[in-house]
Amino acid sequence: MSDKQTVTSDVRDLSLAAAGSLRIEWAAREMPVLRLIGERFAGERPLEGVRVSACLHITTETANLALTLKAGGASLALCASNPLSTQDDVAACLVVEHGIPVFAMKGEDNATYYRHISAALDHRPNVTMDDGADLVAAIHKERTDLVSGIIGGTEETTTGVIRLRSLEREKKLKYPIIAVNDAQTKHLFDNRYGTGQSTIDGITRATNILWAGKRVVICGYGWCGRGVAMRAKGLGAHVVVCEVEPIRALEAVMDGYDVMALLDAARIGDIFITVTGGLNIIDKEHLLAMKDGAIMANSGHFNAEINIPVLENLATGKRRVRPFVDEFVLEGGKSLFLLGEGRLINLAAAEGHPASVMDMSFANQALCAEYMVKKGKELAPMVYNVPEAVDKEVGRLKLEAMGIKIDTMTEEQQKYQVSWELGT
Repeated sequence: MSDKQTVTSDVRDLSLAAAGSLRIEWAAREMPVLRLIGERFAGERPLEGVRVSACLHITTETANLALTLKAGGASLALCASNPLSTQDDVAACLVVEHGIPVFAMKGEDNATYYRHISAALDHRPNVTMDDGADLVAAIHKERTDLVSGIIGGTEETTTGVIRLRSLEREKKLKYPIIAVNDAQTKHLFDNRYGTGQSTIDGITRATNILWAGKRVVICGYGWCGRGVAMRAKGLGAHVVVCEVEPIRALEAVMDGYDVMALLDAARIGDIFITVTGGLNIIDKEHLLAMKDGAIMANSGHFNAEINIPVLENLATGKRRVRPFVDEFVLEGGKSLFLLGEGRLINLAAAEGHPASVMDMSFANQALCAEYMVKKGKELAPMVYNVPEAVDKEVGRLKLEAMGIKIDTMTEEQQKYQVSWELGT
């Protein structure tokens, strides 16, 4: 059967496929690790006959992951993991040029979003891939009939891992899942460098602000927060970090940033960026304390970090002043600006992470899918770390693709590393 075929799907406009094809090809140039894995997969076919349902951001990088999995023999169905993150031309290309069912449209409403998740699950997956655990949540709440056919799954992001570990603690997780997010070749690079660059990119595209001289308040100093802080500082911003974890707050101090309670920061901040994975980080008291013209953006997975219902209740007026920029006028005439409806600003207003960093994240996804097919039936329903051998292989392949060579330890050095007898 030809790749070009009619498949069940729900995308914005199939005529966009040619434009999407060019963009997918461009991203592939920056994803050499995934290409190497794809070449091996095409020869070995480790996913032959395996049905994969994936709830991911439908972007050029995800498209290259999908093509890698297909090369390995997988049968795929894709849906979006965020209503504003879909690149409609990419979705069209996957359907028209590659025969992959896709259920995603940029700007879809909540009802459509969950209908698309259900459509992806109708594929009756053997392996699930999630970015935020919405697919897993739907299976555990509404589609438990699918569990018997599922070997295992993977999870891409911090928020999803938090939800999965909660399921595990309550002994309700029904199948094994690998926390791809926690791989060193994922969070140290994707979360830090990817989120750092793409968040700044999204806010800049939405607002055209000058960062130099601005007071930028970053809520959360995990790897995503570190990345955003680094990039904002590099552009000349005065960075303030707000945290609830004392060790992270101390790290931020030692990294040279001002650290204070969010209520204090609310009074002086020009731009507020949430990257915590939490709920109502910016709440009523903070909104009331902010100065006129303050800008708020979120780079956490869900649009729950800024209390939008409270903001709407406080507002006496609301209007869209630019694409992805909503002005809320509060009593007294103060204006506050919310970007991207409080959703992931790097995907709502920009293109998400650069392909080069997603190369490692999605290499982990591909190799963990292969691992789960081989080993999943032997695993208990728990959340697992990425196997160390997989993590190191991704790092090795990335260095190789970059033309960088590193040293290896001698036998004597290896022995020294594991010996208690040898000392000074």
